[in-house]
Parts: sequence; C-alpha cells; structure tokens
Amino acid sequence: MYLAMNRFRIAPGKEQDFIEIWKSRESHLDEVPGFQSFNLLQGPTTEEYTLFASHSVWESEEAFINWTKSEAFRKAHANARPAKDIYLGPPQLECFNSVI
Repeated sequence: MYLAMNRFRIAPGKEQDFIEIWKSRESHLDEVPGFQSFNLLQGPTTEEYTLFASHSVWESEEAFINWTKSEAFRKAHANARPAKDIYLGPPQLECFNSVI
C-alpha cells in the first residue's frame, strides 16, 4: 500500500469554497490502475489558516507515479481554477509506503 497526501493551508473563511472546488472536480481516478481510495480531510483551524489534506491510497508507489504521468492526471488538473485568495501557499506533498 502507498499513501499520498497533500496538505493545504486555506485562508480563514474560505473553507467552504475550497471544499466546493474538490466536490465539483472531475478526478478521473476511477480510470487509473492501482487506485484504491480518496478522502479530503479537514484539520484544525488557527487564526492564520485551516488545514486540509487530500489523502489517496494506491496499490503501490509505482501505481501512483504512473498516475502522475497519465492522461487521467492531465485531465484532472487541466481545469484547475487558480484561487489565490483561498490557498496560503502551495500544497505540501507527503508520501508513505506501508511497512507492516
């Protein structure tokens, strides 16, 4: 199992806008070999931001890397709307291999 997470710092008051972007997004993940599941998680809120994480589970690291090079990846990111007033910096990617 391979886990890929992107952490997002979202401007206060823009949480619902961020959630709507993800709800209306066409991910095309169902077309990708090795994809297992996806979740969008909301974390703590501070005076500066609300933390979110996208969390996808893959059969293997190779399956995840293949997705990043696929047509499904290009289609999913082709219409990404720039929302500079929502995001407080770029997402932070963190990836993990299962060891047990």
